[in-house]
Amino acid sequence: MVIQVHGYAAQQAKAGLAPYSFERREPGPFDVAIDISYCGICHTDIHQVGDEWGGSTFPMVPGHEITGIVSQVGPKVTRYKVGDRVGVGCFVNSCRKCEPCRKNLEQYCVEGMTTTYNGIERDGKTRTQGGYSNKIVVDENYVLKIPGNLPLDKTAPLLCAGITLYSPLVHWKAGPGKKVAIIGLGGIGHMGVKIAHALGAEVTVLSHSLKKQEDGKKLGANYFYATSDPKTFEKLKGYFDLIINTVSAELDWNQYLELLALDGVMVVVGIPEKQTPVGSFSLVAGRRSLAGSLIGGIKETQEMLDFCSKNNITSEVELVPIQRVNEAYKRVVNSDVRYRFVIDIKSIEQKESH
Repeated sequence: MVIQVHGYAAQQAKAGLAPYSFERREPGPFDVAIDISYCGICHTDIHQVGDEWGGSTFPMVPGHEITGIVSQVGPKVTRYKVGDRVGVGCFVNSCRKCEPCRKNLEQYCVEGMTTTYNGIERDGKTRTQGGYSNKIVVDENYVLKIPGNLPLDKTAPLLCAGITLYSPLVHWKAGPGKKVAIIGLGGIGHMGVKIAHALGAEVTVLSHSLKKQEDGKKLGANYFYATSDPKTFEKLKGYFDLIINTVSAELDWNQYLELLALDGVMVVVGIPEKQTPVGSFSLVAGRRSLAGSLIGGIKETQEMLDFCSKNNITSEVELVPIQRVNEAYKRVVNSDVRYRFVIDIKSIEQKESH
């Protein structure tokens, strides 16, 4: 039997989210049905609802930072049982055959990963809908175990914001003796500070102003600089081994590339709406690299959750009932959240029972 689901959806681009009922598939042999407890609000959700990157389809139920409890398992499921604490991140399937998939890098699937929402299932016709809803059905190979000491609400953002920073920090070997800068102390950036600090790197936050300086230091930053001050770029020239740019606002990347030491790397994880011009000289002058990174595969995401469990790392969150999701969107756009909104999905059911 199909599963009846209640959630919130946008019916068209830039529309507010409103109650929406729909159906999920009956769990197949390898499927896990999950009662969703919490879902983080990612800036990607806002971009997709606004069709800012193109290709959005409606009605759309956003949400790819999902935590909850297993309520049902298919007959061939071996990894999970009813009652397990689990998570679902940015994708729910991939081709499993291409080289990236075979290397546990499903996010770079040659055919394209099946995104948790605003995507198409591998059957080529069923649209995926996300975690702003009370239930989801996912193949067990794309479900994550949430360690027992991590609270489900504060862990939800780790499934996108956490892995988005963990993956490049580990790939480019942030650790003792490495000088790492995080551009932007927002929903993603604050996770970068916590993770880089736990990896043992020296961490600097580069933020537009100093207003979050105290927070930055509490989260684990050694240094904090305002990028609105031109002296910052003079003082830090040639200083960093690794810079991670988490902001999707338009910046002069050339200015930041100049802050890299010899063989330094700047990694882009925030996606601006317009193309960013890059001058050759800022790269060739110090054998510098400009790179990009996209979330992480399932294996690496599980590693990240285990690392966060060991180091007691969670996201700084503000919990909201789903009825206030449109207000939360406005506040995210205005950078008025410290540091990630998480929707309490139980609020859907409470509303219905009145």
